[in-house]
Amino acid sequence: MSFVDKFVAQILALEVALYHSRARLQARTDSEALHDLRIAVRRIRSLLRPMRAMREVAALNNAAAEVGRLTTPARDLEVMIQELEDKGFPVQAQHRKAHLESSYSKILKSPILKNLFIQLDEWPSIFRSVEVKGGLKHVQLQIEQALNKQIDRLHAAVDDAGFDRHALRILVKRTRYLTETFPELSPLSRKAASSVKALQSALGSWHDHYQWCQKALIESDLRPLEKVWQSCAATALEKAETQLVDLAKLLPKSSGKKIYGHPHFCNTD
Repeated sequence: MSFVDKFVAQILALEVALYHSRARLQARTDSEALHDLRIAVRRIRSLLRPMRAMREVAALNNAAAEVGRLTTPARDLEVMIQELEDKGFPVQAQHRKAHLESSYSKILKSPILKNLFIQLDEWPSIFRSVEVKGGLKHVQLQIEQALNKQIDRLHAAVDDAGFDRHALRILVKRTRYLTETFPELSPLSRKAASSVKALQSALGSWHDHYQWCQKALIESDLRPLEKVWQSCAATALEKAETQLVDLAKLLPKSSGKKIYGHPHFCNTD
């Protein structure tokens, strides 16, 4: 099987996973349906990311990004509810479950989600037409270059003590997902990839607790947890800073190409 064949097969497998996750969300069979749907969307975007500038890829990539944005608030709410239940605040959790149920219904009825499935159905033949015309001859090299560019960005961030930690979290996420999507093409060693994953986990914990502290300033029923969350956020950030030092020792050498400015970051990855 050629590289392009494997690439298309991965997208088709993720489309099946999306259908399955959507069916679970519709039936409310379990609490991980939305999470799994978002994972499938994220993996689709990671596969497409090195080629997202191509006209034949842009529509599907944009459709997946829109679903990411659409589902982020509901996923954040799921995590918040779980945190409240774990911390022994069932009243606050229950208060938010009704809103979560409404969010599920809006997602399932949204034309944004419908459009993603339409784009997924149409994409393989569009992509194959590019292959027939010889437009994918250098796709593997293109992906390798994208990986190297991503590592260079991570290098620049790791070497910059003043690099915004919110931006760093997104950069680390993108690096991890891109590496996990194309492990055979990534310049990261297994140890470095594991370090990136651990750093993402610590930064993710810090970000969650930071966001909850911000919510506590607005939502009065969360204020009893504010100090606990502040402490947890500080601990997670300290852990991330330590892991950042470890990662710096494991990253491969930079390509030497200058990275101009910070890339645009969003929370849909």
